[in-house]
Amino acid sequence: MSDTAAVMTFHPQPQPGEPKPWAFPAPDRGTLPNELTLLTSHRPGQQVIAVEVVLDAPLDAEPEGLDGVATIMARALSEGTDEHTAEEFAAELERCGATMSAHADHPGVRVSLAVPASRLDKALGLLAEALRAPAFPDDEVKRLVANRLDEIPHELANPARRSAMALYKELFAAELRCSRPRQGTEETVRGIDAEAVRAFYEAHVRPSTATVVVVGDLTGIDLPALLADTLGGWTGTKAAPRPRPAITSDDTARVVIVDRPGAVQTQLLIGRTGPDRQDPVWAAQVLGTYCLGGTLTSRLDRVLREEKGYTYGVRAFAQVLLGSADGSGAALLAISGSVATEVTGPALADSWQVIRTLAEGGLTDDERDFAVQNLVGVAPLRYETAAAVADTFAEQVEQQLPDGFQAELYARLAATGTVEATAAVVRAFPLDHLVVVLVGDAAAITEPVRELGIGPVTVIS
Repeated sequence: MSDTAAVMTFHPQPQPGEPKPWAFPAPDRGTLPNELTLLTSHRPGQQVIAVEVVLDAPLDAEPEGLDGVATIMARALSEGTDEHTAEEFAAELERCGATMSAHADHPGVRVSLAVPASRLDKALGLLAEALRAPAFPDDEVKRLVANRLDEIPHELANPARRSAMALYKELFAAELRCSRPRQGTEETVRGIDAEAVRAFYEAHVRPSTATVVVVGDLTGIDLPALLADTLGGWTGTKAAPRPRPAITSDDTARVVIVDRPGAVQTQLLIGRTGPDRQDPVWAAQVLGTYCLGGTLTSRLDRVLREEKGYTYGVRAFAQVLLGSADGSGAALLAISGSVATEVTGPALADSWQVIRTLAEGGLTDDERDFAVQNLVGVAPLRYETAAAVADTFAEQVEQQLPDGFQAELYARLAATGTVEATAAVVRAFPLDHLVVVLVGDAAAITEPVRELGIGPVTVIS
């Protein structure tokens, strides 16, 4: 054995560098000769290109008695064109490694495409084909209608979906489209055929009122030429964007129980409407609502989950229903969760007490700081993918927001103080203007809930 001890040399520990500043990207805006609006963003390293097409085909444009036709049209866009059958179109998408989907919501129809950058040209050609010349074959439309009819019983059996249907029906007048299920009811969907789908397409799908978003690594891609060769060939009659309907609601305090005899849990949905993202209070409202019920450490969860053990989790949120540039849009402000049947009354009582306590004592600086860190600090991770960025650009278009809205929102969140966030969340959830929907066993929960005195109680089936 050597008398000389081995000496290990340690290299200096690496030190962290200064964090790089981050801001949500702003899109480059342009227009094709066919008046199709373009929003593009080069994101180096994002080799899967995300494409979103926003069509001005809102749910309130559906003909009377045909709720759901926008959904069927959206699903049928990829079910065959003048050049390819449904099977051939699906095979062509698969050959270029692309996925395409579409859905309808209150602002309009959204078509989404994801494709490797190396196959963008082929995929954009297929997307343009689906928008320009969908076939809407009778047999495919019948199949999509049958599929939709099969979905409806499952939605009605889902307590969360059923509570949302009941809440929208309570809040909004019957003539407002947002009072009814987005994808239609059994009665309205049964009346949809290929002729109705073609008529809705011809009336509302055109390039002059559409926007296409393209996000990803565009290195080496002549995007203007590629778009001109594909989506530039899409033609249609010119039209002004459809005006947005004014949304009014009735948030008089009341309780609606959707009876589910024998249910061992009660689904809670407590809500009202508030301002959309155009309103200056939006940032403070988002921050305050997060403190109330946005995470496992929020006020509601600390009491209902950690202290009382009533639930696995309760969430408070603000969800835009329909945004409007003139500020006449609306968002749903809500609290949702599920609790054991026998503690439905106590859970509601404790929820009301949480809101009262918040109004009386306010949020703490620590709660505010934690919310800012979670909402703003993790934003770079949230937008790591091209799809996440493209989705937000498309949302801004749908809600008639300026291109820089999301970047400005993060700055406003960071600048919002504790007092401002408290005031916003208290205004968002006034106890005398909350509609409560409970999906559960009416025989077990009606009297305990009525005794709370939070509003008149109605039981429906």
